[in-house]
Amino acid sequence: MEEKIEAIKKWLGTGSINIFGLPMSGKDTVGIKLAEMLGARFLSSGIIIRAMEQEQNQHYTDSGQLIPNDVFYKWVLPYFSRSDLADVPLVLSSVGRWSGEENYVMNAADDGGHPIKAVVLLNISEADVTERWNIVREQGVRESGEITKREDDKRREVFDTRIKEFNEKTVPVLKHYQELGLLVPVQADMTREEVLNLVVEKLYEYSLKN
Repeated sequence: MEEKIEAIKKWLGTGSINIFGLPMSGKDTVGIKLAEMLGARFLSSGIIIRAMEQEQNQHYTDSGQLIPNDVFYKWVLPYFSRSDLADVPLVLSSVGRWSGEENYVMNAADDGGHPIKAVVLLNISEADVTERWNIVREQGVRESGEITKREDDKRREVFDTRIKEFNEKTVPVLKHYQELGLLVPVQADMTREEVLNLVVEKLYEYSLKN
């Protein structure tokens, strides 16, 4: 495993790996662990957006819909050029989820010295993520052990909207990344540790070819 991690580090440089998946697929949990392994910084568009919403008293995401494009560009893209991130690789969680945003993300990443080197898709069924959501709704605990304090995490209509937004707006983004040869699909209907190990394996295999 260590040899594969070192090989991925060398291939990645200061580039970025962007992780996508349905709600509750484990993007943040896997992304944080992967970032730790690679000595990278973890950036979640969801975390950035929720922090900005709180700061500016906005409520774009309460219904489960994606934020408007112009707000995404203004709030999220500047992170790629931050001086404190200049010399480290990045692991991203769903940065650029709306069709068309991926081009702006790639340009901002290139300009900031963090080119998108791979896009990981955590493949999992809607039935499986719904089961995970039920655990959160009933217990308030994610599979990672994190206690969620967001009430909208427990509202079925919000969860259903997030799945709809993924299918309608994010799937075309993933198809574009696939056409560019950047997509790395990973089966994610297993434990977080197993998924993380599989992500490392798939990225290692991808790095050898790219």
